Amino acid sequence: MSKFRQFSSSGALRNPRNPRLRPVDFLVVLGVIALFYLGVRVGATADQPLRADQAPAVTTDPGELPYYAARSAFRMFAGLVPAVIFTLIFGTWAARSRRAAKVIVPALDILQSVPVLTFLSITVTGFIALFPNSTLGLEFASIFAVFTALVWNMALAFYQSLSTQSKDLDEAARMMRLTRWQRFWKLDVPSGMIAQVWNGMISFGAAWFALSASETISVMGNDNALPGVGSYVTQALDNGEGGRVALAIAVMITMVVSVNFFFWRPVTAWAERFRTEDCEIAEQPRSWFLTLLRRSTLPGRLGQALRPAGEALDRAMRVLGTTPGRLHHDPVRRKHADRVFYTLYTIAVVVIVWQAFSYLLAHVPLPEMGHAALLALITYGRVLLLVAVSTLVWVPIGVWIGMNPKVNRIAQPIVQVLASFPTNFIFPLAVIVLGVSGISLNWGSIALMALGAQWYVLFNVIAGASAIPGDLREAADNLGLRGWLRWKSLILPAVFPHYTTGAITASGGAWNASIQAEIVSYGTTTLTAVGIGAYIQQATTEGDFARNLLGAVLMSVYVVIINRLFWRRLYNFAQKRCGL
Repeated sequence: MSKFRQFSSSGALRNPRNPRLRPVDFLVVLGVIALFYLGVRVGATADQPLRADQAPAVTTDPGELPYYAARSAFRMFAGLVPAVIFTLIFGTWAARSRRAAKVIVPALDILQSVPVLTFLSITVTGFIALFPNSTLGLEFASIFAVFTALVWNMALAFYQSLSTQSKDLDEAARMMRLTRWQRFWKLDVPSGMIAQVWNGMISFGAAWFALSASETISVMGNDNALPGVGSYVTQALDNGEGGRVALAIAVMITMVVSVNFFFWRPVTAWAERFRTEDCEIAEQPRSWFLTLLRRSTLPGRLGQALRPAGEALDRAMRVLGTTPGRLHHDPVRRKHADRVFYTLYTIAVVVIVWQAFSYLLAHVPLPEMGHAALLALITYGRVLLLVAVSTLVWVPIGVWIGMNPKVNRIAQPIVQVLASFPTNFIFPLAVIVLGVSGISLNWGSIALMALGAQWYVLFNVIAGASAIPGDLREAADNLGLRGWLRWKSLILPAVFPHYTTGAITASGGAWNASIQAEIVSYGTTTLTAVGIGAYIQQATTEGDFARNLLGAVLMSVYVVIINRLFWRRLYNFAQKRCGL
C-alpha cells in the first residue's frame, strides 16, 4: 500500500525525497521574505552622512522605538555570525594543538576582561578613519563591540567541551581515520553543541550591555551615537525622562522574548539531537516554532540542493589529512619544536610588554600607576565577592533548572530576559534606591556588577546539568542515590567543568561590568565608587588613551595572576577528574 501511494495519478513514481509543497511552506517563505525585507531596509539606513563635529541625531520620540529596536537587533546578529566562526576555528585549534592552547587560552582569559570601552576607544577612531563622512564606521565599531562581548565566553566553552570529550569517541575517530574535516563536523561540533548553545545564549544576553554602551560613546571629546535602544535610553536618561526609559525597557523585554522564542528556544530544542547516550530523557525541550519548521519541506529541499557543494567541500578538505594517531609523534622532534615556539613566543611577549610600559611611563606618572593598581585591587575584591555569592546562589538553581525540562521551558525565557537586561537601563532606579537608603555605591556597585556577570555561572551550570546523560541518571536512581550522596557522586562532577568555565567568564565579565557599575548617573545626579572601573570610564570620557590603556593593562594583570594561581588549576582538575 505504501508503494502504491508513491505513484501519481498518471502512474509515474513520485520521488519520496521531493514531497509536494505544504501550506506551511508558504508560511515559511513569507517569513523569510519579511525577514529579508527587514534586513535590507535596516541595512540600507546604516550608511548615512556623518560630520566630524556633529553626532547622528537620536530622538526620544516613542514612535521611533520600533525602528531603533530593529537597528539594535540587526547589530546583535551581525556580531553573532563572526563570533560563531571565530569560536569554531580557534576553539578547535586550541583543543587540538598544545602549543596553540598555550597562547589562545591565556589570550581569551585576558581579552574577556578588557573593558568594552577600551575596545571602543580604539575601534571607533579606526573604523571612522576607514569610512570617513559615513556612519558605517560607527556601525562597524558597534558590531565589533558586540563581537567582543560574545566571542570570548563562546570560544572558552567550545574549547572546554572538546577538552573533556569522551576518550572512547576520540579513539574511535582515530581508528576510523576520519579526516580532520569529517571529525570536526561529525564529532567535535555535535559533542559540544548543547553547551555551546547555552553559552551562546548567555553571551548574547551579555552583548546587549556592550551594544547599549557602543551606541552612545564619547571618545576624544566627540560624542558618537547611533539609532538604537541603547542610545535612546542614554538620551532619555540625560533628559531625565523616566517614563520614556520605562517604555524603552518594555520594548527591550519584548525584543528579548521575541529573539528567545524565534531563535534561541528552537536552537535549544534542535541541539537535543546531539545527545550521546543510550536512553532518552523523560521530556525533551520543545519549541512550537521548531515544530513548524520541521513540518515544512523547504529545509529538506535546501539540504538536497546544497549536498553537492558539501561533498565537493569535503573532498577539497581531504588535503588537511586524517585524524592523527597518538603513537606517530616523534617526542624528540616535538620537544625541539616546542622549545623554538616558546622562545619566539616569549620574545614577542617581552617586546610588547616593554613597548606598552615605555608608553605608559611617558604619559602617566609612576605614583599614579601605583594608585591605579590599588583601585584595581579594590575592584578585584568586588569581583571575588560577586563570584562567591553567585556560586552559592546559582549552582543549586541551575542544576534544578537543567535537570527538569518542564522547569527549563518556563525558566529559560525569564532568565534570558534578566541576563539580557543592560545594567544602565536601571540606573534611575539604582540612583533613587541608593540615595534613599544611604548605601554607598562602593557596595551598591557589586549588585550592579552582578546584574551583568552572575548569569555566566547560571547558564553554564544549566548547560552542564541538562547534558548529564539519562543513563547515568537512571543508574543513580537504581542505586538509590539521594541527597548529598547524589550531588557528590553525580551532579557536582558532571557540572563542575561547565561551572569552571562559567566562573572564569563571570570573573572577566565582572571586571567589564565594573566600568558601568562604578559610575552611575540619572539627570543631574552622579554617583561614583572607588575602583578601576570609574578610573577607566573617566579616562575614556576625557579621551585620555594612556590612562585608559593603564586601566585595561592592570585588569589584565590581575586576571592573569588569579587565573594562573587558581582558575587554571581548577580548570585542569575539572578536565582530568570530572570529564565523562
